[in-house]
Amino acid sequence: MQRTLWLKQHPVLAYFMLAFTLSWAIEIPMAASAQGWLHVSVPAALHYLAAFGPMVSAVIITAATEGRPGMRQLLAGVVQWRVGLGWILWALSPIALFVVAAIVEYASNGTWPDLALLGAVDDLPYLGIVGAFLLWLLTFGIGEELGWRGFALPRLQKNHTALTATLILGVVWACWHLPAFLYRETYMAMGLVAGFPLLLLSIMAASIIFTWLYNSTRGSLLMVMLFHALFDFLSASKAGGSTVAAIMSAGVMTWAVLIVILYKPLNLSHQQRQII
Repeated sequence: MQRTLWLKQHPVLAYFMLAFTLSWAIEIPMAASAQGWLHVSVPAALHYLAAFGPMVSAVIITAATEGRPGMRQLLAGVVQWRVGLGWILWALSPIALFVVAAIVEYASNGTWPDLALLGAVDDLPYLGIVGAFLLWLLTFGIGEELGWRGFALPRLQKNHTALTATLILGVVWACWHLPAFLYRETYMAMGLVAGFPLLLLSIMAASIIFTWLYNSTRGSLLMVMLFHALFDFLSASKAGGSTVAAIMSAGVMTWAVLIVILYKPLNLSHQQRQII
């Protein structure tokens, strides 16, 4: 009884604690193995399972505190596709951003991205373009966003402006990535001291865009999931190399700044911020 009461009084804190616990329970052994602290080989592909920590945490905390009505509300955003053609195009806009970045790279270097490489993902056999995108959608799209934007954001927005809630969530989301600096090659290459501030900046920019999409579509998680999955799928791929990734990231950061200026911190949207 006391435990349930505490969960109802502090649902967001409980959610963050459980999300970190579930994800880090997978990632910490991977980090320990990669650093030589644990003399047991841990399959690198387990990294993808860590992405489901936010989703599983959201389901557990919602079920424990709000029951079936809460679960229906949480899952409703996943199938909310009637948002207008314009917002669907915005959710798919990483494709356009990738094309623009590819054109810039061709103009600079005379080479086009190797699109076949879009089907290659780290630590798994070649999946093909469709298979690789579905992996990104299931893990970093659905696995993360059902929790970060589906559960945490509307509850944070209840007592904070959309921008403040977004920044709080952005800091937590960035810290959730910390174990990756001990076992993921790309993160280790950056180093924690130099890499974490860059990660934090990019996550803050992405968080602003996700909040804008979420509030503007009256809580459509589907649009946020599509944008997140597409951006990661295209920018993290070896198809375009570092140049395309850098251009895409610059585009996201620029748009995030414009959102704050044009839509204002209260809602980061012309619609009211979504609250639970």
